[in-house]
Amino acid sequence: MIKREEVYKIGIFNKPHGIHGELQFTFSDDIFDRVEAEYIICLLDGILVPFFIEEYRFRSDTTALMKLEGIDTAERARMFTNVEVYFPIKHAEQVAPDELTWNYFVGFRMEEIHYGHLGEVTDVDDSTLNTLFIVDRQGEELLIPAQEDFIVDIDQQHKVITVDLPQGLLNLDEAEEE
Repeated sequence: MIKREEVYKIGIFNKPHGIHGELQFTFSDDIFDRVEAEYIICLLDGILVPFFIEEYRFRSDTTALMKLEGIDTAERARMFTNVEVYFPIKHAEQVAPDELTWNYFVGFRMEEIHYGHLGEVTDVDDSTLNTLFIVDRQGEELLIPAQEDFIVDIDQQHKVITVDLPQGLLNLDEAEEE
């Protein structure tokens, strides 16, 4: 059984394309094209299920048409509409950290060199020009800029990001006094 901590989200299937089971795929990470992996993982009814990739072709920087093995009709492909797509972390680890997308780091522990443990990265907000890590700090949500300038170290094996944030960005002392 595939566990949630063994994968990270790379996109979502939109709608079927054509009559032969091809799916429109909107992705936030093209890791499936950069790594030797023959499969992706779909979240179906709360269960992570692997599917072999038969073929794919890019339509833009964020969309591709993907054909999965065993999905040969538009009816079968319709079952994948709005299904989240994940990728195995073990295959993504073959890529250098600077070639990974920010979504890969969901689930990592974040440490700050002055404050220590900040919390766990629970999501990434890339809806604006400035991408943010959303970090859960004891039930509170911290928004940390996802900028390479602030990252001191990334330990993929232990899933830890060490950052050096500008003074005053966090204001943790004030938050703890309240």
